[in-house]
Amino acid sequence: MSLTAGIVGLPNVGKSTLFNAITQAGAESANYPFCTIDPNVGIVEVPDERLNKLTTLVQPKKTVPTAFEFTDIAGIVQGASKGEGLGNQFLSHIRQVDAICQVVRCFNDENITHVSGSINPIDDIEIINLELILADLETVNKRYQRVEKLAKQKVKEAVLEHEILTKLKNAFESEQPARSVEFTDEQMKIVKGLHLLTSKPMLYVANVSEDDIVDPDSNEHVQKVREYAAKEDSEVIVISAKIEEEIAELNQEEKEMFLQELGITESGLDQLIKASYSLLGLGTYFTAGVQEVRAWTFKKGMKAPQAAGVIHTDFEKGFIRAETVSYDDLVEAGSMTQARENGKVRLEGKEYIVEDGDIIHFRFNV
Repeated sequence: MSLTAGIVGLPNVGKSTLFNAITQAGAESANYPFCTIDPNVGIVEVPDERLNKLTTLVQPKKTVPTAFEFTDIAGIVQGASKGEGLGNQFLSHIRQVDAICQVVRCFNDENITHVSGSINPIDDIEIINLELILADLETVNKRYQRVEKLAKQKVKEAVLEHEILTKLKNAFESEQPARSVEFTDEQMKIVKGLHLLTSKPMLYVANVSEDDIVDPDSNEHVQKVREYAAKEDSEVIVISAKIEEEIAELNQEEKEMFLQELGITESGLDQLIKASYSLLGLGTYFTAGVQEVRAWTFKKGMKAPQAAGVIHTDFEKGFIRAETVSYDDLVEAGSMTQARENGKVRLEGKEYIVEDGDIIHFRFNV
């Protein structure tokens, strides 16, 4: 599945340093605004212990993890919705991503200037969020004028859309994002068609110093970000972009030792991928055989034929059955043969909703 999370933030919050570290894509990073002018895209492997366990059980010729895409987007400044700085480019690039990871500066460093002159993460968040809201308000206002005329003429579709646009307009004028407004399933179809920036799910990434990473909650800036995010039911993860930069240069064994020494259980990359997955409602299923053990990303709620289509469209078109066993059942059995003998391998049809961790062999005919 080709879904991407956009990494955004004010200039000099550590956004590109983080991107460089987690993707090792070499996006230019420097101590001045607008260094990242064109969006940089990096593909990262999704770490999953289940894949390692399946490899041990099956002993395949190769193992293939699934991947996730991150896009590093040019730094935003106040007035971006009106074209200030690189505003127009920022807005066009952010429209192309599925979720937003907003990096927030929660560290002090005299050598790295802040675009506002002082460290205040809530001000930083509100600058970006307001610019996204203002851009969406402009989109809605343009549409509103056209729809209002038809709604007055009692055109059914226009009446429905006018109601939606009014709710959105009121929210934006109160500086509330589209994702905070409740809509019915029918209304959501129209909302999705507007491609609003503030409809995209938001994850806040608090970037702290190397000294604060072991006990981030002692950092008052992090506490404020958590409080802000809780009000809009968004998640916060805490990373140190500097530490991630160092980790990126290590092999797996060195990385584990380094994290152990720091007293960290998982890297910022692992946290970021898991949180981004959750944000987009993604899951992982596996295919496992002697030739290959492989992880596949799917959208939670997908039925078996759609999930099969992630591998190849022919799998979806000619879907017959899905031979399925849960990860836990297979690990407990120790082998696919034993899992079958235990009655844990099931034949599922077209209505089966795939679960995270399923090991599936698709039967199809084209």
